[in-house]
Amino acid sequence: MTNHPRIPLAGVIGSPIAHSRSPALHGYWLKRYGIKGHYIPLDIAQSDLAEALRMMPRMGFVGCNVTIPHKEAVLQIADVITDRAALIGAANTLIFRKDGKIQADNTDGSGFIANLRQHAPQWQPASGPAAVFGAGGAARAVIAALIEVGVPEIRLANRTRARADALRSDFGAKVRVHEWVQAEDMIDGAATVVNTTALGMTGKPDLVLPLGTLAAGTLVTDLVYTPLKTQFLIEAEARGATIVDGLGMLLHQAAPGFERWFGHRPEVDEATRAAVLSA
Repeated sequence: MTNHPRIPLAGVIGSPIAHSRSPALHGYWLKRYGIKGHYIPLDIAQSDLAEALRMMPRMGFVGCNVTIPHKEAVLQIADVITDRAALIGAANTLIFRKDGKIQADNTDGSGFIANLRQHAPQWQPASGPAAVFGAGGAARAVIAALIEVGVPEIRLANRTRARADALRSDFGAKVRVHEWVQAEDMIDGAATVVNTTALGMTGKPDLVLPLGTLAAGTLVTDLVYTPLKTQFLIEAEARGATIVDGLGMLLHQAAPGFERWFGHRPEVDEATRAAVLSA
């Protein structure tokens, strides 16, 4: 009888989950670094979430990523919540600790900033306001990250104003809420423009914003990465903006979790990007 060490498992939980590129990403890293482990997509209904999370460590899981619609709900189940996950009000990374506790973290904001620094190294966060469109969980992570790196003012608009007002209440005076129809005023003088909505994603309507006040050289980024270059980014680029697509945020937000689960900090480079795009 042989005593085989347990091969670590990780995965991504959501519903639906078949569209996720995270398995391709983590699978590439596991192969690249010669690590014995597996990363699995798990379609888990909201009604089964708590039971599934408590069972996963017994099955050999060392952690998992969390996506829609579970990012907020996992905070009610986790035993330990990091400060940034608490501030954002959502988690995207869970660690199943050796003491039996589930730790919830959020790496979306750090992944967002790392993507901008990698693909627009000349970006200076403190050089002017940021115009942010959308007020969901992704927007919360983006706003927290922008404030942390020194953006002086966040101009925020959402089609449902009440959700934007809630973010203003949570994040304070640096957030100034605008009506959705005031997009042109928001963009005027902004150093950074961010789409955090699903508009522009394959199968969704395009994000249509008046870009007449967009200055050349403004950093414009879209969290959508299917398609890689949204119509919003195409139009911004045509006006001389520096554009950054959303795929890099997916790659960078994944790296800390991979390191915690599998013991190696993966490199986010062009080979990684190409592997995910070709999956």
